[in-house]
Amino acid sequence: MLVVRESVVLFGFMNILIEDAETLEYLAGDNKWTKKVSEGRTFKATEAAYQVAKKEPIGRFNIVFYIAQTEQFINMNHGRGRGPGEVSPIAEIAPAVQIAPVVQVAPAV
Repeated sequence: MLVVRESVVLFGFMNILIEDAETLEYLAGDNKWTKKVSEGRTFKATEAAYQVAKKEPIGRFNIVFYIAQTEQFINMNHGRGRGPGEVSPIAEIAPAVQIAPVVQVAPAV
């Protein structure tokens, strides 16, 4: 049987937040972004936060749990908002490569 000490898990004191993965800012209650976790908009469920984050004009985002008593973050989910897509710097400079089709040759008898 799994036993978890009550002092370790404090779900009643957990905040669910949306974090911009690039700026590390949190979505605030007035649809602005803040560096202060205490000013971040909290959600009752990760799915609700995920749906809101998908509609935000940002690139990558994280759904995080924040435990204020211990100042701990738990990254639960990530995705992409409506913001512009990113292109890897390697993809921008790499030449296009064409791959020739594979031809099978019958073994000689």
